[in-house]
Amino acid sequence: MKPGFYTIMAAQFFSSLADNALLIAAIALLIELSAPDWMKPLLKLFFTVSYVVLAPFVGAFADSMPKGKVMFITNTIKILGCGLLFFSIHPLLAYAVVGFGAAAYSPAKYGILTELLPAERLVAANGWIEGTTVGSIILGTMVGGALISPAVSAWLLSFDFPVIDLGINSPAESAILVIGAIYALAALFNLRIPDTGARYERQHTNPIKLLADFWHCNTTLWRDKLGQISLAVTTLFWGAGATLQFIVLHWARDQLGMGLDKAAILQGIVAIGIAAGAVLAARFVPLKATPSVLKLGVIMGLVVPLMTLVGSMATSIPLLVLIGGLAGYFVVPMNALLQHRGHVLLSAGHSIAVQNFNENLNILVMLGLYALLIKAELPVNTIIVIFGLFVAATMALVIKRYRFNRSNYDLNALIGVEKHHH
Repeated sequence: MKPGFYTIMAAQFFSSLADNALLIAAIALLIELSAPDWMKPLLKLFFTVSYVVLAPFVGAFADSMPKGKVMFITNTIKILGCGLLFFSIHPLLAYAVVGFGAAAYSPAKYGILTELLPAERLVAANGWIEGTTVGSIILGTMVGGALISPAVSAWLLSFDFPVIDLGINSPAESAILVIGAIYALAALFNLRIPDTGARYERQHTNPIKLLADFWHCNTTLWRDKLGQISLAVTTLFWGAGATLQFIVLHWARDQLGMGLDKAAILQGIVAIGIAAGAVLAARFVPLKATPSVLKLGVIMGLVVPLMTLVGSMATSIPLLVLIGGLAGYFVVPMNALLQHRGHVLLSAGHSIAVQNFNENLNILVMLGLYALLIKAELPVNTIIVIFGLFVAATMALVIKRYRFNRSNYDLNALIGVEKHHH
């Protein structure tokens, strides 16, 4: 790989690590402000709104100047959002600003790969980026948990700077300061990203034109007989994954009696399972065989309600790894299939924008519903059973649709298709 690739990976790793640590710190801040329980999932909801609203525009923005510069600007927006948390701005609004930066960051980090590397290195490069992203999610969640834990926060709060009073008096605030420093580190790496020299024709700046263009890309992918299957699965997966993140925190508190700092570690355990499943799938599932993993989605949905039977940390770990492993094993091949169809039908940037839009729209819907279930004061175990059955039923419908498509169209021909060069 070219040296620039490792700089991109480092920048992506630290920026994503900070995003995930910040989520835990922001939840801690909500707890310190004694905000109601249903507000916690809304943090992620506010973060995600930007992805949905900006989807038609961020691709054009990412192509309007060198990608390293785009990544630097958007990372600076994240630092700004992080800073807002100190100025008694509501955590939901501050985290929404961070989401705004993240939404504009995403197409640049994937887009630069296609500029920097030849096509045959892309799958490996995407694997590396996905791997570092999953790693940063696991570590970020655990770093967030560690920073607010009594021992570490007491140590952080014991620093007393002469003359300067930073006005930091709580574990969440000291954690946020450290996370701001991690964003700053990512910014330094962003500045070192080489200019690949790729330039694009002037991007449309007319919002109506961009919206129409985006809508066309979205319908193209949903109409494609393979695109719709892979898009449905990844969309469901991200919505379910985001909800599961909060379900695990809630369940660890109510069922296992854990504080947020310990519960954050359990979130990390699910992510480790996802990473393991992803690695195995990358190793054993060729592009041609991707549809064969669909049934694992149903199995995962049926395994989730077993969480209600678990009573200790020791028994919860293997179960959470299994749930994560099933999820990772079925989503990675689907993601590869989706990227392949997106690349054939649209441009790489546009297909990622469509994917981001659908996945994040579903995150909004599922987190919104979850927040309503909490507001209705349903016990966490009831929510877990509803959630698992919902995932299993939706995946069963996707399989039915896939079988219908398979019996009416030659899908193997579609999997093998490369872009036609005139």
